[in-house]
Amino acid sequence: MVPTPHGDARLHVDRSKRPVATLVLGHGAGGGVTARDLAVLAKVLPAQGVSVFRVEQPWRLAGRKIAASTRILDESWLTVVNTLRPQTPLVVGGRSAGARVACRTARHLGASGCLALAFPLTPPNNPHNSRVDELTAAGVPTLVVQGDRDSFGTPEAFPATVDLAVIPGADHGFATLKRADLSQEEALSVLVEAVLEWITREIA
Repeated sequence: MVPTPHGDARLHVDRSKRPVATLVLGHGAGGGVTARDLAVLAKVLPAQGVSVFRVEQPWRLAGRKIAASTRILDESWLTVVNTLRPQTPLVVGGRSAGARVACRTARHLGASGCLALAFPLTPPNNPHNSRVDELTAAGVPTLVVQGDRDSFGTPEAFPATVDLAVIPGADHGFATLKRADLSQEEALSVLVEAVLEWITREIA
C-alpha cells in the first residue's frame, strides 16, 4: 500500500532482473489494473528489461464505482510515482483515463516518455469535445496505442506529433472480434511489440 492524500493506493510490481527502463501504468475509469493491455505488459516486459509498476488508484481500491475527480486522480498518481525513484529512465502511462493522467503529469514527474493506451480522444457521445491538447501537452516523447475500432478515437484522428501504433480489429479495450484477421492473443502481441520497440528506440 502507498498512502496518498486521498486514501491508500496499491502498487502491483513486476520487476526486471536487469532493468533498462521503468514503466508505471495507471488504469482506466471503467476497470482496474487487470485490464488485458496492462496485464500483458506486466507479464511480458520484465523479461525484456522493463520493470512494470501498475498503480491502483485509491477510489478503485476503496471499492467505489465512480472514478475520482481529475485533481484527485492526478494528486494520488503523483504521490505514488514520486515514491518510486527508479534508477532507470521513467516512462509514465496508462489506459484510457489513466493515459490522460499520465499525459497531464509526465513533465512534472521528469518522465522520459509517455505511453497512452486507448487514449480517449473524444467521448463517443460528444465527438467535438477533443482532448488532443491534453495529449500533446505531455511534453515528452509519446506513444499512442489505439485500436482501429476504438469508439473514443480512431487512429486517423490523432495528430502527427505523437508516435502511433494501430492494433487492427481492436476496440477501446483492445478486444477483437472472432472474425477479425488477428486473434485476441495476436492483437496483444502486436501491442507488446509496439511498446517494447518504442521504449528501446526512444527511451532505453
